[in-house]
Amino acid sequence: MASTTTASTTSGDYLAQPSGPCCLKGTLHEGTPRGRYETLAGLQTYITEPTGDGVKPNGNVILYFPDVWGFFNNGLLVMDAFADAGYLVLGVDYFRGDPVTKYRKDRHDTTTSPGFDFDAWKDKHAAFAVDAVPRWVDAVVEKYGGGSGSDNNNSTTNTATLAGVTHTGLKPKFACTGYCFGAPYVCDELARGICSVGAFGHPAFLKEEHFRKITKPLFLSCAEIDHTFSAEARRRAIDILQEEKKVYHHQLFSGVEHGFALRGDPKDPYQRWVKEQSLSAIVQWFDFWLAQK
Repeated sequence: MASTTTASTTSGDYLAQPSGPCCLKGTLHEGTPRGRYETLAGLQTYITEPTGDGVKPNGNVILYFPDVWGFFNNGLLVMDAFADAGYLVLGVDYFRGDPVTKYRKDRHDTTTSPGFDFDAWKDKHAAFAVDAVPRWVDAVVEKYGGGSGSDNNNSTTNTATLAGVTHTGLKPKFACTGYCFGAPYVCDELARGICSVGAFGHPAFLKEEHFRKITKPLFLSCAEIDHTFSAEARRRAIDILQEEKKVYHHQLFSGVEHGFALRGDPKDPYQRWVKEQSLSAIVQWFDFWLAQK
């Protein structure tokens, strides 16, 4: 199935708007990512897996689609946290080493790159990602899933044990999660059928068709205060999911803004709790649906 993600950030009617100034806010988190890097389908890929310190690999894989900050420390630590729940996690750098933070340190920064055109930057990377992401997903499935093709969930495989994946006699199942810029690729993969379940946090770049075309369960982790995905847009998205009889869960946190699941202030007890609850709920959502036959 062709991608439903548009290559332009300025055309069409969006429910979740293209990334904006609210996407440039946030707090950098402390910690040392433990994963490694590999090139898949020509794209740098961050790979992290259970450490073995009391965490048993569950045999399944999470695909991670980053926000406009790309492979920054917070995102890498979130991927490590998903791995701590038993998953092999792979994240893709569709910005090719060109995250927005090269040009803007925050939404008030006008000195790092005075002539930076945020809209042109978004157009460039969205146009690339719309074709690159499916190729990357197929490469991941080929290497880490015991074979390629959609609906990679129930066929048996005789492949050897893969890094971070327990050999169960079945192909690993795939889940996907994305934040902000990465949200439409979650919906695209839930329409293609490779992933059994998906989730996104504080999304951007979503049209009605993204919600209509999914065929697998979707988890929406959202902020009450979000100029990118407003209350009206959220309600319309839920209406569509209900009209189309989709399987979904909507999580909404009061008092936080766009970016809460990746860039909230960990020194603020509530912001820290919200971030942790979002990740924990996504893990539980994945655990449940990936356990279904």
